[in-house]
Amino acid sequence: MRIIRSLVAAGAVAATATALAVAPAMADPINSHYKPVEPAAYDIVGVGSESITYVMDQLTYNYNLTVKTPSPSNPNIYTWDATPPNNPLDETQMIATKAGCPKATRPDGSSAGIKALSDTGTVSYKGVTYECVDFARSSRPRSSSDPALGPGGDAFVTLANDAVTYATTANTNAPDNLTEKQLAEIYSCSIPAANGDPAGSWGALLGSAAKKGSAKQIIDPIAPQAGSGTLSFWMETALGLSNDDQPTCSSQYKNSQTDPTAVPEENEGISKAFLLSNGKPNPNVMYPFSIGSYVSQAYHSPVCGKSAKADQNHFGCDETGVLFLNGIAGTPPTLKSGTVQVTNPKFDPTFDRVLYDVVRYNTKASPIPAYLAKFFGPKGVFCSSADRAVLRDYGFEPTSNCGRVS
Repeated sequence: MRIIRSLVAAGAVAATATALAVAPAMADPINSHYKPVEPAAYDIVGVGSESITYVMDQLTYNYNLTVKTPSPSNPNIYTWDATPPNNPLDETQMIATKAGCPKATRPDGSSAGIKALSDTGTVSYKGVTYECVDFARSSRPRSSSDPALGPGGDAFVTLANDAVTYATTANTNAPDNLTEKQLAEIYSCSIPAANGDPAGSWGALLGSAAKKGSAKQIIDPIAPQAGSGTLSFWMETALGLSNDDQPTCSSQYKNSQTDPTAVPEENEGISKAFLLSNGKPNPNVMYPFSIGSYVSQAYHSPVCGKSAKADQNHFGCDETGVLFLNGIAGTPPTLKSGTVQVTNPKFDPTFDRVLYDVVRYNTKASPIPAYLAKFFGPKGVFCSSADRAVLRDYGFEPTSNCGRVS
C-alpha cells in the first residue's frame, strides 16, 4: 500500500517537546535562543548527509543546552545542514564551518562530508590547532574510495538504522510491489523491449500487469545529487549495480546537461524533476527515498514555512511534496506502532541500511578520538536512552550497535 502523507504529528516527540516548544523549523548552527551563531575554532562541527541532517541538529542542540560556559575543554557541538535551510535546492553555497576557517562549498551529501574531513583544513586559536570539520554524517557504508580504517584514515561509527524504498507520485503508473530485480533493471536502464512494448516501458517490464493505458509509457528513474549517500546505497548496495551514476534513460539526465536544478536533493519531493512540463506530477517518475526521513517529514514535521507545534519536530519541515512511499515485493515500508508510524521491521533487509558519523581514525585501541567519544562512542550521549528517543522522533531506528566502529 502507499503511505498517505499526514501533516499532523503523531505525538512522537514528547521526550523533547518541553524544551523546544517555541522553536522554529530551522537549522544550521544556532544557540539556545535559536539565533544563528558562528562556531568557535574549538567547537565541534559536522557536515555531510542530508538524510540525518535534522536528527543531528536536534541531538547537538539538546547537548548544547547542557553547556553553560563553552570553552576549549567544554565545547559546543554543531552541524551544518547539507543545504541552506532557507533554500534546500541550493547546492552551491559557500560557508566557513568555524571562525577563522576558509570558505568552501557547503558539503552536500555523505561523500562530500567525508571528503571535507580531509580537505577543509585547520584553524589556530590561542596557539592550539583545531580541525575545521570534526565529523561527517553518512547514510552509506564505507566505499572503496574512502580513507581506510587505520592510521591516517577514517572510522565509520554507527548511529542508527534506516531503510530505503522507492517513492512515486499519487497518479503513478508504478505498482507498489516492485522487486529488487525489477528495480535494478529500471535504474540500470536495461529493460528490453517485450510484449510488443518499447524498451524501458511499463509494458515491457510488467506485461499484462501494467496499468491500463501505461504500457508504452517510458519509466523515468530519477536520482539524487551526486555524492548522495542515499543514491550510493540504493544503486550499489541495495540494487547491486556497478556505479551510482544518473540513469541515462531518465528525463533528469537529459535535462541536467543544461539545467543543474533538474537534479533534486535527496529525500525531497519538491523539485521540478518530478513534474511534467505542464506542472502536474509525472506518473512515470521513481525516486529512492529514506523511509526514516519520510516518516519524519510527513508525520512529525511542520509544513515548510510554518512554525513547529509543541508535538512536532523542530528541525526540518515536510518537503515530501508530490511523492509517496511504496512497498517492495508486497511488503509496505511503514506500519503503525502505537500512535506513530515506524519503519516496518519486516521490510526487505536488502534495503536496510546503517547511518554513521564518520571521524578521523585515532588508534587501534580507541578508533574514535577521545574528544568525540563522549558523543559517538557506545557510552556517548548520542547512544543514550534519551537520544534513542530523539532518533525515533526523526523516523530512524535505534540500534544496540550504536557506537560500533567499522
